[in-house]
Amino acid sequence: MQVREVYIAGYRSIQGIRFPVDPVTVFVGANGVGKTNLYRSLQLLQAAAAGTLARDLAAEGGMESALWAGRRNASLPARIKLSVGLGGSRDSEPQPTFEYGVEAGVTFSYEAEIGVRQPTAAAFPLEPQIKEERLVYCGGRKPAPVLERKGPRAVAFDDNGRKHPLGTDLFPTETALGISPDTTDHADIAAVRRTMLAWRFYHDFRSDRLSPLRTPCLAVTTPTLASDGSDLAAVFATLVHIREDTADLDQVIDDAFPGARLVVPSPGRTASFGLIMPDYPKRVFEAEELSDGTLRYLAIAGALLGYRLPSFIALNEPETSLHPDLLEPLARLILRAGQRTQIWVVTHSERLAQAFMRESAVTPRTVIKRNGATWIDGLKLSGTFGDDD
Repeated sequence: MQVREVYIAGYRSIQGIRFPVDPVTVFVGANGVGKTNLYRSLQLLQAAAAGTLARDLAAEGGMESALWAGRRNASLPARIKLSVGLGGSRDSEPQPTFEYGVEAGVTFSYEAEIGVRQPTAAAFPLEPQIKEERLVYCGGRKPAPVLERKGPRAVAFDDNGRKHPLGTDLFPTETALGISPDTTDHADIAAVRRTMLAWRFYHDFRSDRLSPLRTPCLAVTTPTLASDGSDLAAVFATLVHIREDTADLDQVIDDAFPGARLVVPSPGRTASFGLIMPDYPKRVFEAEELSDGTLRYLAIAGALLGYRLPSFIALNEPETSLHPDLLEPLARLILRAGQRTQIWVVTHSERLAQAFMRESAVTPRTVIKRNGATWIDGLKLSGTFGDDD
């Protein structure tokens, strides 16, 4: 299942926004407009599936930092609302329309509401509290609830619409989605959770001398790159020595570094890699010798060309440390991967955004501040973009 739409309200610079998500979605904008908050919201939704949503919010400063920073209606409880619509690929579908706030094509919609402790509640004063959750099946004639949670109690619904308690009271820091059992009685819940847990977020590829990218890793068949890139050598070794097909990888490297060649020795206990540069055809530059930009580009290539890609990949400022001449090849690399999976890109670089437009029909979306709140230029209140009409 792909991400079809996202709804965020009450989170940091985001007062309330709903927007569709394309097979390749590119957000561009200046510093301070809230691009990272959009990206972070998807990470928090994944944390709900993992059962760590409250902990993740606490780690970023707690509710005092995470709640919408602007004016609020004092008569309403302070809440963060995060929602994602999941559905099939758009490849064979007509242009989607929106009905009742849910995009056509959405199969499951999950929403979590997070608030602060009530004065009488048995909880730490500043910890985030999961107040409500809803998982709804939207693929039938009308929406049908799958999972509902209010306060400490949650119920699942069977195919006949009957309620079944999950069997235990929840702590306010636990998510019902995260603790629901993987049984045939909860197959839809498990499918949504697995989908969200498989998402990958790549935003912190270290390139310092102690970076895991520069260090050989254990030689274990690795179809998907870890979020920190620590198994990059194993991803390359899997393509070279297990799949035995490096045509895409070779083409991507030649596009970025003309005449260069990736070298991946046959692994022993560990896996490693290096580059042969055209000016030094007999010299292999090991990972520890490569420049920061070259190493980060190879890490992005490993993330996007792995043997098996997750259904959703998010890249936050992938242009960091890259030479400007690498931005066009980077756009082509992302678009190539977009034929296999769904990709979300957040960037400061107008040049990278323009490269997407030149190379494809992808329209970068400009993130702006509107009346002090994060917004997307061209987005209508109905949740569609003006150029989709």
